[in-house]
Amino acid sequence: MAKVLMLIAQNGFRDEELTVPMEILKRAGHSVMIASETRTKAKGMLGMELTPDMGFHEANPEFFNAVVIIGGSGSPKLAENKEVIRIIQAMNAKNRIIAAICLGPMALAKANILVSRKATVCRTEESVSLLRKSGTVLVHEPIVIDGNIITANGPDASKEFGNVIVKALA
Repeated sequence: MAKVLMLIAQNGFRDEELTVPMEILKRAGHSVMIASETRTKAKGMLGMELTPDMGFHEANPEFFNAVVIIGGSGSPKLAENKEVIRIIQAMNAKNRIIAAICLGPMALAKANILVSRKATVCRTEESVSLLRKSGTVLVHEPIVIDGNIITANGPDASKEFGNVIVKALA
């Protein structure tokens, strides 16, 4: 049973990119914790509201087997958060599973862990530009796995994304 940390934007995370993989992970027996900027109520793009388990600054990467960065219109802010970058870099240093969906891979690019690695992202001018500048090998597929890094391009890939993470944790 793995411990999985899911990172969401305080405002504008994509609801199903959180709920679908989280349910798949829980059904597989893994424990899931959610972190955001603060412990105050977080709001999804489609109306979901939840109270995160912890703030980013409280998350100890040593405690988790995997980190999952959730997309949505608010997720580019995650790429600018020094605590999110700290978590990603610490998890990568331990070769733990790092997964990101939709615009979430932008945080991986900002953490400099996608250099010469294959990844996908929800294609916007900003996301494509950032990934290219970071040295990412951009692949136009729903799911891309490169070593310990799993990326998905958006909400339609949520179910497969969750299943791929479960397989990687097995």
